[in-house]
Amino acid sequence: MARPNLSVPTASRIIAHIRDRGLAPGEHLPAQGLADALRLSRAPVSAALKRMAEEGIVRLEPNRGYFLAKAPDEIASPLADPAAGAEPEDEVYARIVDDCLSGRLPERVSENELMRLYGLARTRLLKTLNRIQSEGWADRRPGNGWEFLTGLRSRAAYEDAYQFRASVESQALLLPSFAIDRPAFAEARAGQEEILAGGFERMGRARLFELNSRFHEMLVGCAGNSFFTDALVRVNRLRRLLEYRATVDRSRLPLQSKEHLLILDMIEAGELARASAFLKAHILGASAIKSPIVAG
Repeated sequence: MARPNLSVPTASRIIAHIRDRGLAPGEHLPAQGLADALRLSRAPVSAALKRMAEEGIVRLEPNRGYFLAKAPDEIASPLADPAAGAEPEDEVYARIVDDCLSGRLPERVSENELMRLYGLARTRLLKTLNRIQSEGWADRRPGNGWEFLTGLRSRAAYEDAYQFRASVESQALLLPSFAIDRPAFAEARAGQEEILAGGFERMGRARLFELNSRFHEMLVGCAGNSFFTDALVRVNRLRRLLEYRATVDRSRLPLQSKEHLLILDMIEAGELARASAFLKAHILGASAIKSPIVAG
């Protein structure tokens, strides 16, 4: 069976960065430099570079790092992959998500207990736990223990988080430093169009959350203020699990994506004040719909 094209969102951003700057084969791609340029942590960038090396887009040189192996125009766009996000959600990951949301899984638990609960070998379990840790809702404890960080626990806290997001995100668009990142806008637009084209029905919860949370983080990142960006990333990590619960009802997702695309249109048309007001109303409207579902 042919391997699907690369479809990791972070890899898409790295490829857009390479194309935007016209980098040539052989140029060094330091993970930390890319993380800083894309306003991401180093972990997802390193994971994307590893996958890109498997695809032959970059090459890894021992003790030196990653180097571009192809010219930008030779790199197939992962955004064009129609199967992106169409695979079923990882079964173990999904079970842990559901058990955390239902309260069946203790907040602190040993690896041995998790292996017994899910009937897994340690290697398989650690693969899933490392993914969860990279997403920010679990931490390794001394020894072989793990702590699950379930984040926002009450409806009031959830609504407070949305009030905070509405204020910060709308204000970011009005900062004098705000500037459109064309490759990032193009990637965000492609992600929302993918959701509208049926992705809202077939995508796993994690994929939907990543596309939509990164849309908002991208907008704030365009303001060039790291305090705004870091605060939003932290809030998004805290709300991830509860957002998975809200994904049970997917009927609202097409409208949400249409509003995201309209926000991009307004910004690209130079209507920043209008976009700011619309973005604030969009976030508060989502809170009003979802808070009774996720934290009631």
